Amino acid sequence: MKKNVILGWCFYDFANASYSAVITAVIFPVFYANRIVGNAAGLGDLWWGRAVSVSMLIAAVSSPFAGGIADRAGRRKRFLVFYTMVCIIFVAMFSFLKTGSVIEGFLLIVGANAAREGGLVFYNAFLPDLAPWQYWGRISALGFALGYAGAICALLIALPLLKTGHFPYIWLSVSAFFLVFSLPAFFLLPRDVPAKDSVLQYAVDGTKKAISTLKGLWLKNRESRRFLLSYLLYQDGVNTVIVFSSIFATVSLGFNPMELVLLYLAVQVTAFLGSVAAAKPIDSWGPKKVIVLTLLLWVLVTVAACVIRQKAQFWAVAGVAGLGLGSVQAASRALFSRFVPEGREAEYFGVYGMVGKTSAIAGPLIFGLISHATGSQRPAIAAVGLLFLLGLAIIGPFKEPGAQRDGFRTEGSKIKK
Repeated sequence: MKKNVILGWCFYDFANASYSAVITAVIFPVFYANRIVGNAAGLGDLWWGRAVSVSMLIAAVSSPFAGGIADRAGRRKRFLVFYTMVCIIFVAMFSFLKTGSVIEGFLLIVGANAAREGGLVFYNAFLPDLAPWQYWGRISALGFALGYAGAICALLIALPLLKTGHFPYIWLSVSAFFLVFSLPAFFLLPRDVPAKDSVLQYAVDGTKKAISTLKGLWLKNRESRRFLLSYLLYQDGVNTVIVFSSIFATVSLGFNPMELVLLYLAVQVTAFLGSVAAAKPIDSWGPKKVIVLTLLLWVLVTVAACVIRQKAQFWAVAGVAGLGLGSVQAASRALFSRFVPEGREAEYFGVYGMVGKTSAIAGPLIFGLISHATGSQRPAIAAVGLLFLLGLAIIGPFKEPGAQRDGFRTEGSKIKK
């Protein structure tokens, strides 16, 4: 277990958090919906929901196959670098957007988001190789904790640019931040060991492996199917909250851009604290218990968001939501790692990524459609709450597995050969 490699891996979370904070969650959604599209009668919500849904569909469809090819070709790290650089370039191109550039903005969002989400498949695939399985939970949580720290730093950089209205420089700062802090992962993570077959053979074998893995996880293993179905639903809720929280605060509660950034900074602090607090319990209690507790928290958050009318109330609700944000994602990643056999990490995390990306298709689209149809975002929030309830109901009977690594099958605290 090399600490510098683990730290390099975690710093990729720090790096890509600049994208999730500024582009996905806080500044760019409002900029695109209000300035580029115009959000009369929820039209900006609708276009933003479409862009997120299409990008996630592309990532969802491609992830299992890209993961299978990366494993077969021995090029997991190269795939990570390629996807990251594509995202960085597309974000830099946001600086050319002007009022009315609806289609151009749509295409750039789709490209950037699909690349960023696709890259996470290969990043997550390194987790099982970093340390023994007993430490996966805390390493996963450490990554998310550093991610929230990265989000705070990126927003603090963007804050003076937002005050002066220099939006193009905000997008360029995100690109630079993402690139610079991805370098530790690029240099410290294990090198690729390329296979010697042809590119066509990689593609054929990788596709066959991806299909086999999909069948194995979904059709032949009841527990993996139950977890993935639950993850599909509750992650849909989490993704929808992330991509629409800033627009909800702006439209329904009257937050201005500066208040929005300060609110999100506060949420990142509580999310950081939640991730740190959950790190050890994920390993000692088991990831399932942490997921159940955070889903109960999310149900309460959505109920509260439906009824609040004042900014001060939303500050409180958002702070509580932050506590459950990193913990549910870190626990989910650690739990799925237990299903992954050695040598098939990118392939399996391709399936995990496919489910996570698929979960971001329906929720944002439903939110946008309900908001547009009713003229209110509160019914859309209620629909998100149902996703958390359904995910909670499905994962309830789930039996937590051990890990499959190094020829061992582990159950609870026991390791059996």
